[in-house]
Amino acid sequence: MFEEKLKELGIEIPEAPKPLASYIPAAISGNLVYTAGQVPLENGKLNYTGLTGKDISIEDAQKAAKVCAINCLSVIKSAIGDLNRIERILKLTVFVASADGFVDQPKVANGASDFIVEVFGEKGKHVRSAVGVSGLPINAPVEIEMIVEMKK
Repeated sequence: MFEEKLKELGIEIPEAPKPLASYIPAAISGNLVYTAGQVPLENGKLNYTGLTGKDISIEDAQKAAKVCAINCLSVIKSAIGDLNRIERILKLTVFVASADGFVDQPKVANGASDFIVEVFGEKGKHVRSAVGVSGLPINAPVEIEMIVEMKK
């Protein structure tokens, strides 16, 4: 059902990005899956960079957030084998590299949230934090962590 919805949207879940440092991409505890923060890598390349509100527009940062969400799904799939095992998306934490005075982090986070709800429907409605930061790894404009519940 979720895998099919992604195909309908023309989205292929890539192979999970390799960690950029000393951590694992996802951890399972009980029926919860926690992802490490995912940046908008596509085919190993960062296609969006810089501070939102200075180097990158809100619209491009929203696109970057969607890529981060796809990468979160990728590491979840690598951990549980099949996205159809997801019962519900519980939480997104969205870090936005922000220029001084930039206050539209929630708008950037909507790039990921709207995509997740489009794919998962009611089961994609989640709680969220959108946090402005002065910088992110490898000059990424957005980084996202996700928590999902698996079916029992």
